[in-house]
Amino acid sequence: MIPEDHPRYRSLQVREHLARCAAEGILSLEGLTAHGRGEAFDYLIGEKTMESALRAERAAAALLLCAERPVISVNGNTAALAAGSIALLQQASNAAVEVNLFHRTEERTRKITTLLERHGVTVLEGIPERLLPLSHDRALCLPRGIGSADVVLVPLEDGDRCQALVDVGKTVIAIDLNPLSRTAMTATLTIVDEVTRAIPQMTRFCRALAREEVHLCATGYENRELLRSAIREIQLRLDHALD
Repeated sequence: MIPEDHPRYRSLQVREHLARCAAEGILSLEGLTAHGRGEAFDYLIGEKTMESALRAERAAAALLLCAERPVISVNGNTAALAAGSIALLQQASNAAVEVNLFHRTEERTRKITTLLERHGVTVLEGIPERLLPLSHDRALCLPRGIGSADVVLVPLEDGDRCQALVDVGKTVIAIDLNPLSRTAMTATLTIVDEVTRAIPQMTRFCRALAREEVHLCATGYENRELLRSAIREIQLRLDHALD
């Protein structure tokens, strides 16, 4: 039992939850390593949503609302951390949800789908096809899902698939705590924030944006500048960390 007055209570709770998800086969062991790496970057940004991330989240919501066929791509980490939040974002954006995994098995896909559905997510199902120019199973997509999407939200993504999605003409929204990662650099729009903060913020913006604001927000950003702003905010926090 983790005492609620522990200074790292939420962080330790999340770790315990992810460990259970790994034991249940929802999360891969490699996913635990990825979470630890992301948590280290979350320390650098102060474990809160930066101003640059808020701007990116507003733009991301607008891109989903403008899209003809938006899809949220979900892996094991995202499902374990944010299944309920994904359900709310799906409702607010009318996006489809597809499970896409690097360490893919039919059993693991089924377990993640069941978890999402238990939280109210409508998950696309079908027979995936190798639709992306990749040699691993991230290339497998549903033709009526990621295969035909114009906008794809990829939380906690692999950089090579992000590049592949961009190369085949998709608008790619990434959620990545590392502003210098391949994914962050490659995506059309990068949100430098933790996924359990970013997805609810996107949902809030989907519900709050007026119709006349949507197009302006969807086009009025420059991803490199958002990344530069995120790095500047991190630098500023580090400069004052011991003040």
